[in-house]
Amino acid sequence: MKSTVARYLILNLLILTRVIPFLLLLLVGCSSNQSLLIPPLPFNSALNTPSNEELPRLSYDGHYLVFASDRQGKRGVWLYDLKEHQMVPLIGLNRPNSRQDEPDVSSDGRYIVFLSEQFGKTDIIIYDRENQKEENLTANLAFPVKNPTISGNGRFIAYQINRAGQWDLVVVDRGHN
Repeated sequence: MKSTVARYLILNLLILTRVIPFLLLLLVGCSSNQSLLIPPLPFNSALNTPSNEELPRLSYDGHYLVFASDRQGKRGVWLYDLKEHQMVPLIGLNRPNSRQDEPDVSSDGRYIVFLSEQFGKTDIIIYDRENQKEENLTANLAFPVKNPTISGNGRFIAYQINRAGQWDLVVVDRGHN
């Protein structure tokens, strides 16, 4: 048993030091004081590309990872299924002539809230994956907005708004889903 563990550790050490010279993700166990090192996926995976992958947010159960990326030559929002190890299509979300950024995801992965900039105005958008529809939550606001976040059930959305030079918080209750 000890020799199997030693071989496993040596093999992982070789892989980590020679094949994957990236930063390691350090996960700290919630129920113990042990740490677990997980190497990032290589560039040829669906998750990591030569483009910047930024602003990751996990669904509550760890099933989905939403993030912003400069893939396909423009800033967009992407969803990765961590259980199936594949990208999830977001039909109609990353539109031409617009820029999507700062995403967050509901606990079940159904709703994604994000910033969308089109025609020089930035808005907070919520995307419903089940219906493949968007709702612009700030269409009638003339103030800058940023940092949207969504509650686990997708009912509440909070974001920052700048009115007269001061950033304030707004919470939107979307009612029953």
